[in-house]
Amino acid sequence: MSLNCLQFRAESNVFRKVIDYPARGLVFDRNGKLLVSNESTYDVLVTPNRVEEFDTLDLCNILGITIETFRTEYKKAVKYARYKESVIFKQLTKRRYSNLQEKMYKFPGFNVQKRTARHYEYPYAAHVLGYIREADTALIAREPYYKPGDYVGVSGIEKSYEKQLRGVKGLKIYVVDVKNRIQGKYKDGKFDSTAVVGENVTSTLDIDLQVYGEKLMQNKVGAIVAIEPSSGEILALVSTPGYDPNLLIGSDMTANYMKLVRDRFRPMYNRAIMGCYPPGSTFKTINALIGLQEGVIKTNTSFPCNGGFSIGRHVVKCHHGGSLDLVSAIQHSCNAYFCHEFNKIIDDKKYKRADTAYSNWRRRVQSFGLGKKLGSDLSQEVNGIIYSKDYFNRFYGEGHWSAFTIISLSIGQGELSFSPLQICNACATIANRGHYFIPHIVKTIGKDQKVDERFYQPQETGIEDEYFETVIQGMYQVCEMGTGRSARVPGVKVCGKTGTAQNPHGKDHSIFEAFAPMENPKIAIAVYVENGGFGATYAAPIAGLMIEKYLNDTITRKDVEQRMFNANLMDLNAQMKN
Repeated sequence: MSLNCLQFRAESNVFRKVIDYPARGLVFDRNGKLLVSNESTYDVLVTPNRVEEFDTLDLCNILGITIETFRTEYKKAVKYARYKESVIFKQLTKRRYSNLQEKMYKFPGFNVQKRTARHYEYPYAAHVLGYIREADTALIAREPYYKPGDYVGVSGIEKSYEKQLRGVKGLKIYVVDVKNRIQGKYKDGKFDSTAVVGENVTSTLDIDLQVYGEKLMQNKVGAIVAIEPSSGEILALVSTPGYDPNLLIGSDMTANYMKLVRDRFRPMYNRAIMGCYPPGSTFKTINALIGLQEGVIKTNTSFPCNGGFSIGRHVVKCHHGGSLDLVSAIQHSCNAYFCHEFNKIIDDKKYKRADTAYSNWRRRVQSFGLGKKLGSDLSQEVNGIIYSKDYFNRFYGEGHWSAFTIISLSIGQGELSFSPLQICNACATIANRGHYFIPHIVKTIGKDQKVDERFYQPQETGIEDEYFETVIQGMYQVCEMGTGRSARVPGVKVCGKTGTAQNPHGKDHSIFEAFAPMENPKIAIAVYVENGGFGATYAAPIAGLMIEKYLNDTITRKDVEQRMFNANLMDLNAQMKN
């Protein structure tokens, strides 16, 4: 045996190195309300080569585990290393810790280290806040900071701001006797280091609005995203069904996690940023703006609607009739109008080829943050779908497709899918008359330290300001006299657009986007209710209630509120009735 090995074994017999784990930083909402705090918990550790004969049943009773469980965990510790300390039982409660401390002298080779566990102050916002779990072997191999038994954020704010929240571990070295009893600090603590508590984080979330949104969406599958247009700060991010974040802490975490994973409604799936849905008729506002900028229509341009738009034998049906200008087409959500307009965009002779015109159209769509990752500070954000011309060239053959081939794109159907976050951001872009700020969920870190500078840089669409006023007027008429009347808020000018996305697997999805007030907007919102039918049925009233809650902090339409609270679309019978 080498000298170094002998020296190491000797040191292991007289020293105990104890990691001083820092408390994670706290998380607050935008108004200073505490969202995530810490609770004291304790891990029981064992060093197998120091263990002497003891009463196994007595220890198991204190820990609240079976002898079989103890033996399984002890074998793992022996296999890990006989001379190294490792965790044998995690997150002991304060009561059990007190009982153990009284009898600790009976269990040589065992030790307790203090840890902190997360506590979520509200049984809501799980997808925003995220959760923590033990670092896996892949992370430990990738980042030397983490050791077995360390905890790390794996979703939401806990993951995105892990380095700020985790703090810095400290180390204390003690001298122990042959019974593993502490005799004092090694060298009077000369080589000790102090843990640094994690930094607190102030989120952009309005927890009252978040809770209200989750209550409105109870017994429904879908999402709500609300953004402050002037800053890109996310006010609410709802994905339902959700779950109580406290389910994923403590000794029951693994069992609860498996239950959530097996739930057929997938409560851990964050539909707000990961869900990909056709935008439906909400997309007509984007096509209107592109058509105006490209000069293929003007504000007073009108197209005929005779119950739809015909392409040979194929008809895009429409519930309207007559001839409409742009504002009226948005107000009444006329399919025929936007089919005619899209045809002119793709058939624009200045581009010579349909695929070239399409590429330009696609570029303008993406300038609204659609069909690409926005770069928010929430992980797991999806790109969405808006195919390049190469996709259609492969599918139909180069030069063998036109606007008629992909006419469904004109009304937000076909080869288009965006996340609710992207739809809300596009709505905020319209509210800002042509630019957006990258959506983000954290406002400040520590003592007023700002987040990444990129969140403060406006992202421009390149569409002239004047064109937005016409579209916004149309959106205002949607809520005043059109398909979105159920989103009206007393005393507030709400601008919105309904959507009904076709769903090949069942009832259509109910969609609504809106912002308010019309001038100096304070909130932009997108609501998706899966299998909710028309946009006006569920999405629009939910959006209106959210706007009223945020702007007025009160609800006047109690009947509408109760109808939304009570609606149960997760029950198959309820779906059929609706």
